[in-house]
Amino acid sequence: MMTRAYNESYLNEARQSLALFFDYLVYDCGFEADWAATLFVASGYAEQFERGNPAVLAGMSGIELARAVMKKTYREPDLPEARYAEGMTDAYWAGWALALYQWHSARRFKDIFDCVKASDIFGMYAVYHEMDSSKFIEAMEKKCSAVTGDTRLRKLRESRGLSQAGLAELSGVKLRSIQMYEQRINDIDKAQVQTVYKLSRVIGCSVEDLLENPAGIA
Repeated sequence: MMTRAYNESYLNEARQSLALFFDYLVYDCGFEADWAATLFVASGYAEQFERGNPAVLAGMSGIELARAVMKKTYREPDLPEARYAEGMTDAYWAGWALALYQWHSARRFKDIFDCVKASDIFGMYAVYHEMDSSKFIEAMEKKCSAVTGDTRLRKLRESRGLSQAGLAELSGVKLRSIQMYEQRINDIDKAQVQTVYKLSRVIGCSVEDLLENPAGIA
């Protein structure tokens, strides 16, 4: 089971906040979807959001989050009042769905946007907004994997029928460390030799088999 940054009890508030964030910046403030995403990441609020800071997740509305992001990046912006239009926009749905995917995958927003642009997520509205959310998650995983590719660790782990939690328990390597190696947040080639050895022993392969660039290791 994947360790996530915050409890599921906060998820609904997080989704509503990010939904209103994108809806407000795109439809009230007139920003392009990709620029709104860029400001979110650049402001540092994306990192606080993904880490589960309660003050960001539940302590402010999506409109307040947007204003905080804009103040951080534009200092004292002159922002319009929020319109509360009826019906779900593509921006609202994208924020709602994106918050779920980020929580589910434990990927950083920056890494998600590097794989799938915010505007492309908006474009998924027409196909996925009436589907079960699991379909959107599956589609996002495919898109991200197509860009980054699976790590050797993940491929070998899955070929042995091991879950991330199972590998962590048997190897003694922290679950979060395994997740971060598989998502390339941390570089397994720079991990301590003892750590990689513990993983290789459980998986039943050589240390070199787990490295992404074994030829480049001195």
